[in-house]
Amino acid sequence: MTLERRSIDIIPADERTGRPRDLFSIWFAANIGPLTFVTGGIAPLVYGLDFWWSLIALLVGLLLGGLAMSLHSAQGPQLGVPQMIQSRGQFGVRGSLIVLVVVLIMYVGIYAANIVSGAQSVNAVLPAVPIWLLSALFAVVGLVVCVVGYQLIHLIGRVITMVSVATVGVLVVGMAVMGNVPAAVFQIGQPTLRGFLGTMAVGALWLIAFAPYVSDYSRYMPARTASLRSTFWWTYAGAVLGGIVPMAVGVIVSIAVRGDVLTGMPQVLGGPLSTVALLSFAAVIMHFNAMNLYGAVLAVVTIVQTFRSRWLPGTRERAVIGAAMVAVASFVALLMSDDFVTGFTNLIILLQYVFIPWTAVNLVDFYLVRKGRYAVQDFFLPDGGRYGLYDKPALIAYTVGILVEIPFMSTILYTGPVATALSGADISWIVSLAVTVPLYLLLARTRSADLAPVA
Repeated sequence: MTLERRSIDIIPADERTGRPRDLFSIWFAANIGPLTFVTGGIAPLVYGLDFWWSLIALLVGLLLGGLAMSLHSAQGPQLGVPQMIQSRGQFGVRGSLIVLVVVLIMYVGIYAANIVSGAQSVNAVLPAVPIWLLSALFAVVGLVVCVVGYQLIHLIGRVITMVSVATVGVLVVGMAVMGNVPAAVFQIGQPTLRGFLGTMAVGALWLIAFAPYVSDYSRYMPARTASLRSTFWWTYAGAVLGGIVPMAVGVIVSIAVRGDVLTGMPQVLGGPLSTVALLSFAAVIMHFNAMNLYGAVLAVVTIVQTFRSRWLPGTRERAVIGAAMVAVASFVALLMSDDFVTGFTNLIILLQYVFIPWTAVNLVDFYLVRKGRYAVQDFFLPDGGRYGLYDKPALIAYTVGILVEIPFMSTILYTGPVATALSGADISWIVSLAVTVPLYLLLARTRSADLAPVA
């Protein structure tokens, strides 16, 4: 294994390696972590759903969000560049910065959330170890893995998948046999339209949040062996299966303790089982943090390279940028720690409103408009080549896709009139997709001949 030399540049054919089935482990492992358990707990804690309706809503959301995520993953072997570099083919070299800045905020937010949840989970088992020290440990390990890069991230994903399968099996069986789960846990709560739609959106956005960087981990694979179909299905299976089991456990724990999942886990699972669960989170967090940090570094490089087109940094520069991102995320973690669940829920809601129209434009352009044919070298030109600095059809469709969500939004800060009429049910993401997809297809026809797909 060698240090990764490349950052956002095109991966040549002679450096392509890996198999589509490797994508199962990396996305399965990325989901078996504390944030997934916390996300499952949102359904009863925030929306008041019972166990079965929570499970159904989360599964439907994961299945829908996994479709978008996996379609993005399949783009990687075909183009050989990171996901947000690909966005230059839809939004233009500078137009893509609008989405890229939001993506960078997402990386920092999720990285910070991982620091908080990871430190809390391990501290619950080892209270003598201060949270600040655990947070620093997670950050440093994540930075090292990020600097080594792509191959190490995949290797750790395979190892953690094997460990996680065993751990989750022990948890499920142990919780059924020796756990402290109240008999009435499956009757507490009630189905509501608001709760179902809100929980479904949480499940969908959990996987759609991976969309801006999912193909970063498939871009090294040979296009001749990593087909669109195989890349899609291995990603889809790993992400959905890795998400639904810990979310189901999170639902049970949240209902049982009527509160936060992480702090309530020892009470429900008992001492030995909670120790196994909470310690296993440490490895997953280090893996997931490395992935988020890796994505944040690529995002920063992409932003800078937009204005310095010849700059393609190597390992040393990535390490410096990674260290700076760790410092920023650690500061954000301190701000989140006082009210973690509320902060994390608000982050998920924020992502919902900005990523849905982006993913619609990106996927429609790749699969329906250009059919996967891009002049990838043009992505790195100062003027964007045939894709230009700004792409009006994509930016208009993206903007409209966000604006149409406003009447349907349901958040702590604002609830739109339609959401109010629906008793707080949030269907903004469905409306955004329904408007953005046909609108972009219509506007894409107005492009001049020099923006047509590559033959």
